[in-house]
Amino acid sequence: MENNNWIEYKAEIRERLKAFVLKILELSELIPNTTRGKVINYQITKSGSSTYANYRAALRARSKAEFFSKLSIVVEEADETEMWLDLIISSNLLSDNFIKTLHNESVELLKILATMRKRIGD
Repeated sequence: MENNNWIEYKAEIRERLKAFVLKILELSELIPNTTRGKVINYQITKSGSSTYANYRAALRARSKAEFFSKLSIVVEEADETEMWLDLIISSNLLSDNFIKTLHNESVELLKILATMRKRIGD
């Protein structure tokens, strides 16, 4: 991938992660205020927002190795977020199209980020 295209691609992913986190924050307002809802809400809000924060940190990396390391954290946080979304659906805590669409986006982002990390590591 040409350098300008790579920079644009990374910026597109940054914006997609930002939009995803905004949806996670929207979701946090819908989760019931029960004991399990509070636990899940706290965890998904933390991991979801961490994907965006750590990706931004990765973009400021000073080396390829540092970018890879920070991107690895992003992949872990994205995987955790997908897991919480899956649990929300599986437990029937929420079951509307919004949560299913958000889960699908989390899976797509996870695939993109994991592939990006793999290509950097090769």
